[in-house]
Amino acid sequence: QAQLVESGGDLVQPGGSLRLSCAASGFAMKFWHMNWVRQRPGEGPEWISVIAPGGKDLRYADSVKGRFTISRDNTENTIYLQMDNLEPEDTALYYCAASALPLTRVRSLNEYTYWGRGTQVTVSS
Repeated sequence: QAQLVESGGDLVQPGGSLRLSCAASGFAMKFWHMNWVRQRPGEGPEWISVIAPGGKDLRYADSVKGRFTISRDNTENTIYLQMDNLEPEDTALYYCAASALPLTRVRSLNEYTYWGRGTQVTVSS
């Protein structure tokens, strides 16, 4: 059974940093595009980043470009999101999700093949 488990969310002050992790199991993560998606209360999901299976093709939403860095370790079946210079607007539930191709516009998480339960990031002083 495929599973994605996010971790690393926390309460952090504006300007701070966090590193999110997403551990995959039950499927061959190394063949999949892996995405980070966030969702604020009352809003739809916002795609923020994707990394190709080989790890060399990276894409970011304009809202996080230059502040967030996605990476993956296929030997550990884990992806990461390094988040720097965090802003209050980054407060959201962060999900990782797997897709066969980059999927940067979604109305629902179930458009991805696999997704986790999310980890909460709160940016506040």
